[in-house]
Amino acid sequence: MAAKLFAAIDVGSYELTMKIYEIKKGSIEEIDCVRRRISLGSDSYNTGRIGNEKLNALCETLSDFARIMQGYKVDAYKAYGTSAIREIENTDVVLDQVKIRTGIDISVISNSEQRFLDYKALASKPAEFSRYIEGEGDSALLDIGGGSVQISLFENDTLVATQNMHLGVMIMRERLEALSAKSGTYERLIEESVNTQFSLFRKFYLKDADVKNLVLIDDYLSPVLGRREFFKTPGVIDRDEFFSFMTELSKMHVFDISRKYSLSEEHASLLFYSAVLTDRILEVFGSQKIWCPGVSLCEGIAFEYAQSVKLAGDAHDFEKDILASTLTISKRFMCSRKRNEFLEALSLTIFDKMKKLHGLSKRERLLLQIAVQLNDCGKYISQTEVGECSFRIIMATEIIGLSHREREIVAFIAKYNRDEFDYNRLMYGQERVGRDEYLTIAKLTAILRVANGLDRSHKQKFRDYKVMLKDNELIISVDTKEDITLEEGLLTERKDFFEEVYNVRPVIKQKRQ
Repeated sequence: MAAKLFAAIDVGSYELTMKIYEIKKGSIEEIDCVRRRISLGSDSYNTGRIGNEKLNALCETLSDFARIMQGYKVDAYKAYGTSAIREIENTDVVLDQVKIRTGIDISVISNSEQRFLDYKALASKPAEFSRYIEGEGDSALLDIGGGSVQISLFENDTLVATQNMHLGVMIMRERLEALSAKSGTYERLIEESVNTQFSLFRKFYLKDADVKNLVLIDDYLSPVLGRREFFKTPGVIDRDEFFSFMTELSKMHVFDISRKYSLSEEHASLLFYSAVLTDRILEVFGSQKIWCPGVSLCEGIAFEYAQSVKLAGDAHDFEKDILASTLTISKRFMCSRKRNEFLEALSLTIFDKMKKLHGLSKRERLLLQIAVQLNDCGKYISQTEVGECSFRIIMATEIIGLSHREREIVAFIAKYNRDEFDYNRLMYGQERVGRDEYLTIAKLTAILRVANGLDRSHKQKFRDYKVMLKDNELIISVDTKEDITLEEGLLTERKDFFEEVYNVRPVIKQKRQ
């Protein structure tokens, strides 16, 4: 396949970035980078809106980006808006104005999608990724943005936990400035603000983990840690060297930081906040080394595009990470792993056999797997309102790699696995979904209901089974000597919905040896 020219645009809280890449099979090469500083976050985080002045600057910059893309004759582009766009009240108005005035479509991504793209950006550096994520003990990824901080834990090269905290550098700065605090007290106030949350993460998720490596992704501190004139091994900083750097930094005024590192005073201010957050994490986790890969959201966007056109090289199994993270959530809410393994195997078998009738993709298959693992999490709160409680837990829990809409699909599947399918709520209620999402929820709920009905006793009475689609029947043949009267009865209750969705009737046949 011929090389592709691709433009990745990051509409961030502090600046807009566009990178042009040449993408070949197994190779992603940056050939140009354009940055414009527009502090959208100063409007977004203070007023909840983007004012006319910032909107005009945003459109002017994106118009420039559009002309540059035309000059390069790019094959495709993708523009993503993050927290500064995501958290405003007038998002649709802003996006509409941008589209009309610049021709550029901005897709607003959820926090979990953004952080997952940052994680994918690491995979664009396979040698270092293999060393710091897949080798040398456990690792933690610290992803510092303007609006929030994401901490992700890796054990044996698998993502097992992730947590988002509203401790982004721009939000922290706005909070402290609102207190009219003296600049000399900022470090102590930041530490007091973040220590409890960082310590709770360690208590809940780290336990016996030995986090040797801290992987830092940010736009403020990482570029400085990667400069040869200041560090012995730029981009890979040991614990003692960073603490020495931090000691010196804490004694400097913002003006002095900006002069020493050739930064604007605003950038120097954000660097200081990022450095204090990193210092706290390093102290709480006890990590021995910081790796600054020098990647950004744009690299993740480019990697995602390369995957979509089948030009990405052999990569880490990201789907495995999503499922591993889901299992951690399932364990936290005391779901039965043994039962979920049975339900997952049966649900996926039915999904695969029904492929011609449901027309769903591999991605929806993954959503079904996640829904199976979390379908009973609501029991942690209530034994009588399991469906609704499961829905609320899933919607309140970040699942790395899923969009908000995908998380909503999973939550509704878990709910309607237990509760009566509410057409009005899905189509016309406050939490209404689009037609495609509605059909996906109905199709996957019907499958999970059947699988769940075949293990009503929670005893996994049969392990050997065959599923066959014949005419208008889905025949589930089970090989067991157990009494499955309960399962047959519950399947009778649940098969009507399955037949309504697929025009296929589930039938269970027992074979006794």
